[in-house]
Amino acid sequence: MSTSTTTPARDRPGLVLTAIAVSQLMVVLDASVVNIALPAIRDELGFSPTGLSWVLNAYTLTFGGLLLLGGRAGDILGRRGVFLAGIWIFTLSSLLAGLAPNAWTLVATRALQGVGAAIASPTALALIATNFTGPARVKAIGVYGSVSGAGGVAGMILGGVLTQWTSWRWTMFVNVPIGVFVAILAARHITPSDRATGRFDIAGALLSTVGVTALTYGLIRTPTNGWDDPQALITLAAGVALLAVFVLVEARHSAPLMPLRLFAHRNRVSANLLLLLLGGTIFGVFFFVTQFLQNILHLDAFTAGLAFVPWGVGIFAFSQLIKPLSQRFGVKPVLIAGALCTAAATIWLSRITEHSGYWTAVFGPMTLFGIGIGLQFALITRVALSDVPPQIAGAASGVLNVSQRLGGSFGLAVLVAVFGSVVANADHHPADITHGYRVAFLVGIGYTVAALLLAVFGLTTAPKPAGQPAPSPAKAPA
Repeated sequence: MSTSTTTPARDRPGLVLTAIAVSQLMVVLDASVVNIALPAIRDELGFSPTGLSWVLNAYTLTFGGLLLLGGRAGDILGRRGVFLAGIWIFTLSSLLAGLAPNAWTLVATRALQGVGAAIASPTALALIATNFTGPARVKAIGVYGSVSGAGGVAGMILGGVLTQWTSWRWTMFVNVPIGVFVAILAARHITPSDRATGRFDIAGALLSTVGVTALTYGLIRTPTNGWDDPQALITLAAGVALLAVFVLVEARHSAPLMPLRLFAHRNRVSANLLLLLLGGTIFGVFFFVTQFLQNILHLDAFTAGLAFVPWGVGIFAFSQLIKPLSQRFGVKPVLIAGALCTAAATIWLSRITEHSGYWTAVFGPMTLFGIGIGLQFALITRVALSDVPPQIAGAASGVLNVSQRLGGSFGLAVLVAVFGSVVANADHHPADITHGYRVAFLVGIGYTVAALLLAVFGLTTAPKPAGQPAPSPAKAPA
């Protein structure tokens, strides 16, 4: 049993939403802002070619591995306090990362950043579920979705600006004033939530953390070591086995880390699968389009980042249309329209050649991706969190975040493996490299088509738009 209740945002809901949205922007930015700074980091700190990847991997491992634990911790220990702890860990580790004197200090502090992100990100989403109700919640989820969808693009642009005009260290330092700002807003304006009763699920915490970490590590290794790498295969198998045991433990625990009743609703399962597929598409497109822009079109890092501006503009523009469109046509048709846009964009990219230019081969797909993600991200979040009891909102948010992170890692690993097999025996001529990109995009079409089919056949009756009575669970499960 739980004493948790939904508590509306206190005196200034706009400031509550600002704290939540900016915290999510900071977390999403950090996953991409460092990419463009990697060459400068390598030169200054003396990373080896293989060691450099751990600047990204250390963050990904701890972030993905601790998401379920971070989400549930907010339910049990109180969301505002856990959110503040995550923000302060992230902020202080960002400061230490910017001051890192050597390579492995940077890797260690990046891992600590991932810990803070894993605590703050699912808790931020749960705070929306417990601080906002009715139309205000729909609006808040829309803002959260827009920030999450466009943060990666903003990170690439910001990373180019900071690295080119200041130092790579500012890709870390920039988080410090933002984190302090968020912490002050949250402490002053977010209402403390009631805590869920019951003991902490230690076994579930250990199994999920080690299992997701092992799975993430195996997926990280495959792009550079191949799918036949023994260490990758062992860790992948261990991750799957541990997560299987985790499910068995959760089924018997009185206060599980991941309540299995979250998966009792078809729409909620479909929403998590949609985000899994969308994550794989986003990671893959970011990676291969960036490679094409720099390796084939020979754009510098800053200009390559600017090339994604249509993506960000599309997300912000069309996320603003979600409310009127869903009120007029319903949630499911809008999600289908978004899935059609991302599928069309991937098909367009699969026609790329070494003679293609930005305006003929990249601008159009980037615009379509922005429109598609803008129409989908917030609505997927809304469907996944619809009718979730407040006392397990953190767990539901953690599952949603894990879906996106694992989808991105797995989706990218598959596409990179496909690309590597295509160019393995090639002469590395631009035509050969571009052919590899094209084949990767052809496989990526499978992600977007699967998402489209899931939107059409997986979703039943989605939640009604804001301002209309919610359907009863018996007739239209959320």
